Amino acid sequence: MDNRQRDGQLEDSLYESFIGMQSGLWTAMPGYIVTFDPSAVTAEVQLTVKGIVRKADGSAESQDLPLLPDVPVCFPRGGGVTLTFPVKPGDECLVVFSSRCIDGWWQSGGVQLAPELRLHDINDGFAIIGPQSQPNTISGISTETAQLRSDDGAAHIEIHPTRHDINLVTPGNVAATVGGNVAEQVTGNVDMTVGGTVTGSAST
Repeated sequence: MDNRQRDGQLEDSLYESFIGMQSGLWTAMPGYIVTFDPSAVTAEVQLTVKGIVRKADGSAESQDLPLLPDVPVCFPRGGGVTLTFPVKPGDECLVVFSSRCIDGWWQSGGVQLAPELRLHDINDGFAIIGPQSQPNTISGISTETAQLRSDDGAAHIEIHPTRHDINLVTPGNVAATVGGNVAEQVTGNVDMTVGGTVTGSAST
């Protein structure tokens, strides 16, 4: 055996070893919500890329990856304000896997020691709701305004970034419950068209 053969075998061995290490390195993967617990803010998630299992005879077969329990669900949040939305079974998500064990942080918050030394493990995922596969993409996305909208676009609140216009559109009802005062200052005109009746009462 000459040196070229030896080098080739070494490269092949190193390559196979590297691929084997990568197969156990979890980074991020799409999935869908199976169940959602609004009290714990966690979900059961099914990952949507099948795994490949090598059988004893050397053949390979595809299998569903295990169901992930108790995955923390991420909502946009900061400064004492949180944007929440209903999370339903079948909602698509992206599961991002922490590089270190999250159990200590998840149970106690703050800065904690990792109770286990696992790295990039399938048990340390966060579910980010929102990624869309092609069959589930929404249409009519505004290219000029930021919107909070229903998926069908029929109801939305939008803000224009330069004109600073705020629009609310809905085919349904608008209700407001105010425990304090309502103050309104209008420097322009107020236009109102009412198709039904206007009722109200005041107490002093």
